[in-house]
Amino acid sequence: MSGSLLLTINLLAILSLGVIFNVAHSLRYDLQSGTSKCISEEIKSNAMSVGKYTVISPNEGFPLPDSHRVTVRVNSPHGNNYHFGDHVESGNFAFTAAESGDYTACFWTPDHKVPVTVTIEFDWRTGVAAKDWSNVAKKGQVETMELELKKLYDTVTSIHDEMFYLREREEEMQQLNRSTNSKMATLSFVSLVICLSVAGLQFWHLKTFFERKKLL
Repeated sequence: MSGSLLLTINLLAILSLGVIFNVAHSLRYDLQSGTSKCISEEIKSNAMSVGKYTVISPNEGFPLPDSHRVTVRVNSPHGNNYHFGDHVESGNFAFTAAESGDYTACFWTPDHKVPVTVTIEFDWRTGVAAKDWSNVAKKGQVETMELELKKLYDTVTSIHDEMFYLREREEEMQQLNRSTNSKMATLSFVSLVICLSVAGLQFWHLKTFFERKKLL
């Protein structure tokens, strides 16, 4: 009885994680003609990232007007270009991050004499969420339970890597704080020495002036 209960609890936990993975992380927003919008995503090194964007036609069932096409660029934190689309209505990208940091996806719309509003649907996934589970779960390849276990394993691995990544970031911040405090202490000491030197020079100058005027 206890074994069956434990198995049921494990299945519920795994299925709950599966539901989490099936949550869509898509955005839909409006962009005025002649303007741009950038979206950033913090991605750690060696993490997989996939994205898909589509311009929603203002007239459903009709071709997209030429005025609603956009220019798209995806850059790394150091400015390396991972994707570029010029005057497009849709597209997708996939890459493995070579460096950790904030990656940006920017959308531009050309300026028109008659202003238009472009609606963009954008889906950007990273890490475990970027994995194409539909290919993993091909018919006859794995059972449902095995697929959920694969998802759970990848989740644990991702959390483990994320914890080490956060620890590294924390150490970097602590090192930066120590370096900043050391520089501030040095600057304060130098400022104090300069102030005392200026005060000494002023005192010497006044003493010399009064002695010259025979007031002392």
